Amino acid sequence: MKSRSQSLSMSHGKTWRLLAVGLLLGAQALLAARPAAAADVPTLQRLRTSGELKVCIWPDYYGITYRNPNTQQLGGIDIELSAELAKDLKLKLTYVESSFTQLIEDVSSSRCDVAMFAVGVLPQRQARMAFTKPYLQSDIYGVTTRSNRAVRDWADIDRPGVLVGVQAGTFMEPVMSAALKKAQVVVVRPPATRERELEAGRIDVFMTDYPYSRRLLDNADWARLVPPPQPFHVLPYAYATRQNDAAWLARLDEFVAAIKRDGRLKAAAARYGLSEIVVTQ
Repeated sequence: MKSRSQSLSMSHGKTWRLLAVGLLLGAQALLAARPAAAADVPTLQRLRTSGELKVCIWPDYYGITYRNPNTQQLGGIDIELSAELAKDLKLKLTYVESSFTQLIEDVSSSRCDVAMFAVGVLPQRQARMAFTKPYLQSDIYGVTTRSNRAVRDWADIDRPGVLVGVQAGTFMEPVMSAALKKAQVVVVRPPATRERELEAGRIDVFMTDYPYSRRLLDNADWARLVPPPQPFHVLPYAYATRQNDAAWLARLDEFVAAIKRDGRLKAAAARYGLSEIVVTQ
């Protein structure tokens, strides 16, 4: 025969188990009833509800999404084309400042709906983001000073003692780290810039793409371009968005196809000296 204390213990244990089950069921019901997080809602549905298109840009990308330091105005091919996308979708356009180091986090967390700043299509990025069909492509170029004696042509870059600057987060960082066998790669992180590091003599040359090289050639009389003698690492550029949203990616691909077909891409590229790197197919 059970003692009174044993009966009370069993009764209390049963009560606690029932309470735990009730709490669990209540929590599950609340989770089921809560509104879906922004990242869970299909992008096109969210855009129709909000009426706003959020576009990630890097405002230091000359010819692409560049903020003029004198006027603070944004300009570049993807400033124009993002406006065209918003117009096609009949949405208000809002820019979200990003960078290549923040890109994956900003896109995957839906901080922006699409990144439109000539994003290189790299395997490590494809593993975390979805990409449209390419609209531009660029090789890698070197930029040095006219007075630099260590680097006169492309063959001089990979020599002992040469300091080669690359912007943190850009595709030049892994590519040059793998390609250079004798030179030393110097990763330049904000607030430092490749230009200041080069002018200060802390690097001998920095690697960049065609659009960014235009910034130096257009604005710095001390800069000298060091092009590869043959294609070195040509990379397609596209727009990036979060994964697992096929309808939104299809709509972005539709836009890319349209601007190629109707001439908007070629016209915008010509205004920023980028005609040579347009992808027409």
